[in-house]
Amino acid sequence: MMRNSHFRTLLAGAALASLASPAFALDGADLLAKLNATYATSGVTVSSSNVAVDGSTVTLEGAELKATGAEAPIKLGTITMEGVEEDGDGGYKIETVGFADVNATEAESTVSVKDIAISGVTIPGTVKPGTLESLLMYESASTGPINVSAKGKEVFSMSGMEANITRMDGDAGLEFDATLSDLKADLTSVEDPKAKDTLAKLGMTSLDGKVSMSGSWELASGKLAVDEYTFDFKDVGSLSLSLEFSGYTLDFLKGIQDAIKASEANPNKEEANAALGMSMMGLVQQLTFNSASISFEDASITKKLLDYAGSEQGVTGEQMAQSLKGLIPVMIAQLNMPDLQNQISAAANTFLDDPKNLTISAEPKEPVPFPMIMGAAMGAPQTIPQVLGVTVTANDEM
Repeated sequence: MMRNSHFRTLLAGAALASLASPAFALDGADLLAKLNATYATSGVTVSSSNVAVDGSTVTLEGAELKATGAEAPIKLGTITMEGVEEDGDGGYKIETVGFADVNATEAESTVSVKDIAISGVTIPGTVKPGTLESLLMYESASTGPINVSAKGKEVFSMSGMEANITRMDGDAGLEFDATLSDLKADLTSVEDPKAKDTLAKLGMTSLDGKVSMSGSWELASGKLAVDEYTFDFKDVGSLSLSLEFSGYTLDFLKGIQDAIKASEANPNKEEANAALGMSMMGLVQQLTFNSASISFEDASITKKLLDYAGSEQGVTGEQMAQSLKGLIPVMIAQLNMPDLQNQISAAANTFLDDPKNLTISAEPKEPVPFPMIMGAAMGAPQTIPQVLGVTVTANDEM
């Protein structure tokens, strides 16, 4: 009797386990559906020929990404999601998302990208418009080496890319940064004879540098601030951009997607493009300009360019610089912007005498709505520097 009772207990436990296990199994189709629900704001759709689930691993086979306005989908191949778990609110958390290495060849060019991955992915269970719960979130994205070859020779490479996103307190917005490391370009592969000759005379056979950027985005105001976007190359210089404007809200993004979808649905392409242009003009008027700047910090390229330009005219680099100092005021006089003309001339003279850095910035006293900028551009373009608070300086302390 004891044996039979024990056996029946084991059977009951096994039956209970078999009935209970499906409730805890991941639903790959549901994950993909909720992934696309969050991607809707970006106008992107991910499809898969098969969704396989093995424990906490979900694999999308034959995955493709289709973006609004794109003619054809991008083939992603196999996507492997590891460390997948439900978050209790119907959403999902994913430790890492791995992509197949890229090795594409077209004509005589080959592009390869290794170790593509995203980590700390969060997919909301319910899309909540106007909040971060309407977006696919991740903590970091990275790649390993990226190489481009042409005719069997490597012409470009970088050791990798990394991007990070951090939520602000109270989910008020996002902070982000990205770095493209160890960029190298072989300039000896340039085929145009004139360009090849120019590069040779400048002594530039390669480029070696990096690209970095950082910024933030506030959800309620739609303030997008790119604090730094820098291209820094050895023996050339560093070009840095910054930009800040408001009104880049989720509603603004939805308006863009709706306009693109309406354009795609119109069989009359000429009419569709015209309507899309008008829609974009209307949407842009929701934006407000806060500030912008572009600066260049020289690392010897200016003198090389002056020497080269001078040699083409039969003069020295210093003589070419003096020539430019006299020519610049004449060229910019056509702008009919006296204040800006004086600033440009003074900055150019300072920079050409001793190339260090050159900065053009726009910092209005108060944020300027885009309609005001457009009105000034069409009605009184000479007032643009005053409207935007444009200044030009050279050799400032960086």
